[in-house]
Amino acid sequence: MRTVLMVAEKPSLAQSIAKILSRGNMSSRKGLNGACSVHEYTGSFIGQSAHFKMTSVCGHVMTLDFIGKYNSWDKVDPAELFSKAPTEKKEANPKLTMVKFLQVEGRGCDCIVLWLDCDKEGENICFEVLDAVLPVMNKPRGTERTIYRAKFSSITDTDICNAMNHLGEPNRNEALSVDARQELDLRIGCAFTRFQTKYFQGKYGNLDSSLISFGPCQTPTLGFCVERHDKIQSFKPETYWVLQAKVNPEKESSLTLDWDRVRVFDREVAQMFLNITKVAKEAKVESVSKKEKVKQRPLALNTVEMLRVASAALGMGPQHAMQIAERLYTQGYISYPRTETTHYPENFDLKGCLRQQANNPYWAETVKTLLSEGINRPRKGHDAGDHPPITPMRAATEAELGGDGWRLYEYITRHFIATVSADCKYLQTTISFSIGPERFTCVGKVVTSPGFTEIMPWHSIPLEESLPHCEKGDLFPIGEIKLLEKQTSPPDYLTEAELITLMEKHGIGTDASIPVHINNICQRNYVTVESGRRLKPTNLGIVLVHGYYKIDAELVLPTIRSAVEKQLNLIALGKANYHQVLEHTLDIFKRKFHYFVDSIAGMDELMEVSFSPLAATGKPLSRCGKCHRFMKYIQAKPSRLHCSHCDDTYSLPQNGTIKLYKELRCPLDDFELVLWSSGSRGKSYPLCPYCYNHPPFRDMKKGMGCNECTHPTCQHSLSMLGIGQCVECENGVLVLDPTSGPKWKMACNKCNVVVHFFENAHKVRVSAETCELCEAALVDVDFNKAKSPLPGDETQHSGCVFCDPVFQDLVELKHAAMRHPMHRGGQGKRQGRGRGKGRRPGGRLNPKKPKDKMAALAAYFV
Repeated sequence: MRTVLMVAEKPSLAQSIAKILSRGNMSSRKGLNGACSVHEYTGSFIGQSAHFKMTSVCGHVMTLDFIGKYNSWDKVDPAELFSKAPTEKKEANPKLTMVKFLQVEGRGCDCIVLWLDCDKEGENICFEVLDAVLPVMNKPRGTERTIYRAKFSSITDTDICNAMNHLGEPNRNEALSVDARQELDLRIGCAFTRFQTKYFQGKYGNLDSSLISFGPCQTPTLGFCVERHDKIQSFKPETYWVLQAKVNPEKESSLTLDWDRVRVFDREVAQMFLNITKVAKEAKVESVSKKEKVKQRPLALNTVEMLRVASAALGMGPQHAMQIAERLYTQGYISYPRTETTHYPENFDLKGCLRQQANNPYWAETVKTLLSEGINRPRKGHDAGDHPPITPMRAATEAELGGDGWRLYEYITRHFIATVSADCKYLQTTISFSIGPERFTCVGKVVTSPGFTEIMPWHSIPLEESLPHCEKGDLFPIGEIKLLEKQTSPPDYLTEAELITLMEKHGIGTDASIPVHINNICQRNYVTVESGRRLKPTNLGIVLVHGYYKIDAELVLPTIRSAVEKQLNLIALGKANYHQVLEHTLDIFKRKFHYFVDSIAGMDELMEVSFSPLAATGKPLSRCGKCHRFMKYIQAKPSRLHCSHCDDTYSLPQNGTIKLYKELRCPLDDFELVLWSSGSRGKSYPLCPYCYNHPPFRDMKKGMGCNECTHPTCQHSLSMLGIGQCVECENGVLVLDPTSGPKWKMACNKCNVVVHFFENAHKVRVSAETCELCEAALVDVDFNKAKSPLPGDETQHSGCVFCDPVFQDLVELKHAAMRHPMHRGGQGKRQGRGRGKGRRPGGRLNPKKPKDKMAALAAYFV
């Protein structure tokens, strides 16, 4: 019996697909990485019985990065990143050990069926999976085919079974176009970002952005926002005048007329028109026309339109809307949400999708009417050849989806029903009046057939007062005629919906990446999202864009990126050579980079006007070890210390608070220590600003605090305060936090594990002795007599935190408050000899137990 491995893009998709193909008759188990499950069942594959193993990845398996030394900002000239710096594929998430997991499951398999999402990124992941799995699979006999690709657009029984019966092959060209985009964005983005970040953060203190990034798509996106800001700033309002007339067809009613000239910008001319018309006492009907008009139903829904509506009407950011749409797709409620197509294929089962909605109380009546009277074929839209438009695939209730999930699903469903409904028809009546020599008009609309506006009421024709019945030559008395003074108003800041439209029009990004670029400019503090989801550029965003315009406008204009996107699409279609496109584009940007570096003074002039130099920002905090003057603490991102006398800047740990640490000094360089803390529920540790930036020992890296310092005698170092191996991560050490009393704790110097112990103890010290059972350092604890939890009213005890039964109830494992979503640890007590209690440090990986604490630390560093 053959074994067939099948791989989907997400664990939830693997489960849904396996359930459909096995008709619910499958066994499931967790994979070795804990994140992915394996679903097994027996069935037939291409006419032979086979054993199926369905599993998944979690998005991209690999990511592109520079090799080791080129990741150092200090040692490498950014210009080298364009061609010299070699790149390599690394595991996208090393913690998931995805390659090892795929190889374990793929070993001994005969065939592989790829169920990755059917877009360019999905094709790229197909080849990442193949690179991992093919070496361990059984070798094919002769010319036997072993690699298959499933093409599907929704997680429904019909679509999945159909895909299984019509398996194709993965598309190498589409995968290459993604590789090209990744490499271009990495090389171009990193070179510009590293150069401008180092240049400007070394000069200015209040930029308030930890990274001054550049991206071939991100920067033109910001350019659109700043362009609108500039229009608003340069706008000069003009005064204009409008003639407004009201006539009284009947005694009680009045009708407001619109002037055919619309407006005039000269006060005297406007006054003249007013004087002419005021002479007349009656308005004469010159013509009455009636026309039947049609408001067309919408085109089928694609990604860009969904993101526009989500932002403008539902108040959801594009990134958030996309995440919800993906969740709805993986749960089988909607079809694939990444599509550029607005045209349904001829064989699409529109009635089947519509029947699913026949029992929803919100639109059941409309759906039943459509099914009984017959549906309209949707309008002919654009067929991009990728996926069908976004369509609801099964019924749902508000209780099932809840909140934003329901709101987006409701819109998608209403939009779909509208596409198969009739157009809205209305009768438009236009009456033309003359008052003296001037012409005025009045327009009224009456709906004759509401069509799709019943299901999309926000598109309905607004109810207006009905126009009086009249004929040519009729005269109506004039109620009033007056001159209104108004002013032209500036445009408003761009909404996300308008920005998405501009990005699509100019070919910036793809339907999948547009939300990411918009999210990036918000994260980088280049724009802020104001009410109505309008994007207002910050000072930094404005200065950057103006600087690019001053040096090289093509860096910010959409033209060059649009041309690159076209080249990438040609690679996907097999019409352009991957290496030539890459080489040509990188050559252009390399030249631009050199010119940018040579001309950076132009941007710097703009920066000087808007931002303060380092020396003028921040507050004095700690003393410099070189000149013994106070260094200033700059709180704005990225937080750092600056000595204006030595003109040196020292980076600090981010996302926490920094304060002086008891005016204690580092024994190596005489710098005053500072204390970093992530809050009372998090962890804190002291650090020397100089050692943090210039590691003093060979076994230390940049960015290490005193809790990782290997100084043998310093009272703040790991050597003096380290207790034992972390209870959760592979190579961390639990270090006593000497500032935490009376709520004492020790924290891992690598991950976010925090162990609370000995609350209300008077003193806690790390002893030089070690535990015989687990090699952890012993701890000496002093309690106040009144609050001592020790047996027999004792106030002092020395023992092992993990093994000593006296300490057993006084130790509680938690996770720091800023914990990373990858860590799924609870916050409850863990007592008894569970994980970490009585365990030997290094016991998980290192069977040889270290002889003493210094040997343990040496083993940990090496």
